[in-house]
Amino acid sequence: MLLVGNHSGGNVPPDTFVFTLAFCSYFGVERPFYQLAHNLVVSAPPLGWLRKFGTVAANHENAQLALESGAALLVYPGGDYEVFRPSWERHKVDFGGRMGYVKLAREAGVPIVPVAAVGGQESALFLNRGQWLAKLLMADKLLRLKSVPISLALPWGLNISDLAGHIPLPTKIVIEVQEPIDPDGDDQAVHDKVMASLQGGVDRLAAERRFPVLG
Repeated sequence: MLLVGNHSGGNVPPDTFVFTLAFCSYFGVERPFYQLAHNLVVSAPPLGWLRKFGTVAANHENAQLALESGAALLVYPGGDYEVFRPSWERHKVDFGGRMGYVKLAREAGVPIVPVAAVGGQESALFLNRGQWLAKLLMADKLLRLKSVPISLALPWGLNISDLAGHIPLPTKIVIEVQEPIDPDGDDQAVHDKVMASLQGGVDRLAAERRFPVLG
């Protein structure tokens, strides 16, 4: 199955860690489970331990191999565009128009399982995606980074790029695994179903939160 989620929390995404722990606790570590991540994350020596949890570089070949092997695969189509959105847009699901995951699921013959999460974008105060800064520094061409975000985060205070990560605030993370969606059909129509399901889930979970961070 292809697990498709909304993404939050910058380069230290708590929703990913929480979901990975929940998945492995429920199904057992014997069940193959992979997550796609930016190549910079996977190739960074200090983060090599992520591979033990099934994190692999985000490319079409790795995604196909994972699904063809029968493993569950977690993807975040919104990528850096969504994960660095301003904190005041924390409850907005925004893939930036990306829908390649629909074709991926169809070709692999697996259902799309939406995974809605709230709380991650409250782990720091994200101010700006910094797409203009990525272009200015040519990070979009040299490093495939479309965002050089600006945030206020521990322990740095003003945090530019988040490449060194940050200490996340102890925000409450809530995740909802939703009903599978058949990928057969028009890409846009299937994508719209996934987005509607995710946004509906995020809206429900957000409505249950009384305070930022605390939940």
